[in-house]
Amino acid sequence: MAVASKASESKASKAPVSSAAPAVPKPARASANNPAGGEEKKKRRKARKETYSSYIFKVLKQVHPEISISNKGMAILNSFVNDLFERIASEASKLAGYSKKSTISSREIQTAVRLILPGELAKHAISEGTKSVTKFSAGR
Repeated sequence: MAVASKASESKASKAPVSSAAPAVPKPARASANNPAGGEEKKKRRKARKETYSSYIFKVLKQVHPEISISNKGMAILNSFVNDLFERIASEASKLAGYSKKSTISSREIQTAVRLILPGELAKHAISEGTKSVTKFSAGR
């Protein structure tokens, strides 16, 4: 026990001596949100929700600049795009699994689009996808 008290004494003697009084927390300043002062509450940030809304809106304005879309219409289109994404990703994942690959490439996506989208829509989607991949590869 005597050794423990000696160790604590030696540590205490090495601590810097301060003539100032012990630190007392300052009261919070009065602000517009908290006029009475006291403790300020942090504003809770709204959880971010990722949607395709801005992209859908941009495409709509390219095709029909004079037409607008309601919130319900945008929500329906957003759900549609999410559903289509899930279907294509799921099918591409299965295709990659069949060939024992762990990576989904543009080839799997293209095949998945051919399988999921009907006729002419698939052809247009594939041509747009090919155009995008070519533009991306050129920029690298």
